[in-house]
Amino acid sequence: MNFSVTEENPRNDAGAIPPPPSRPPTSALPVITADRARPTNPAAAPAAAKPARPALAGTAFAGARKALSRTKKALSRRARPLVRRIRRQGPKRLGVAAAVLVVLALLVWWAVAAFAGSGQASAENDSPAPAASSASAPASRGALPLEGVSPLDFQLRDCFKDFDPDAQQSTVVDCATGHSAQLVAVEKYGPDDSYPGRDQLKQKARDVCKAAPLTAKAGDYDLSYKLAYPSPRSWEMGDRRVDCYAATNGGNVIKESLLP
Repeated sequence: MNFSVTEENPRNDAGAIPPPPSRPPTSALPVITADRARPTNPAAAPAAAKPARPALAGTAFAGARKALSRTKKALSRRARPLVRRIRRQGPKRLGVAAAVLVVLALLVWWAVAAFAGSGQASAENDSPAPAASSASAPASRGALPLEGVSPLDFQLRDCFKDFDPDAQQSTVVDCATGHSAQLVAVEKYGPDDSYPGRDQLKQKARDVCKAAPLTAKAGDYDLSYKLAYPSPRSWEMGDRRVDCYAATNGGNVIKESLLP
């Protein structure tokens, strides 16, 4: 913000101090001779002694100034060793105090951490273990339909619109709506199992399809099994699932789930 000055200092407008007026010549003034025997003004005698007062005041002021200087020097001489002592001992005491504070802070932190850890451990011990059924339940993926779902994210009982077993992505829909395939069986190998080979994987997929518990409604559709199993490359990337799909070539004509 900018403030405007509205007040003026009158001392700034005084200008230069005028010189004193010139004195008239002394030769034109009359000379008056005073009588030394009889003073004309008796009361003026005491006034003659007044000029001595400034000298006394100046002497007293000078004495006080010297005394103050001597006191200052004495205090300076006495304070100098004390300052040196503080400078010598200050850092040590400060270091000890800092070390004590650090130790206390560590003790407080350790106590808080130990208390929190014991509380968390007791809470974990008191919490009930999740049921096996909830661990095996499929995770919710949102409302259907879902587009662009990867085959590795397919879940048992999923129904697919315009299903293509060779596609990298598919559309998962509600089984009560029109669809052309359903994932009816899934089998998984262990993570430490070695690659069994294409023929063995193919046979495994056939066995899985034969064991799929289809409902009697499956007989109302012209169905065929579609097999999916890992390739050598996908096996190296962690793919261990063998899938079986019940599919029809007639389009999205299935409008119900084929599993009980």
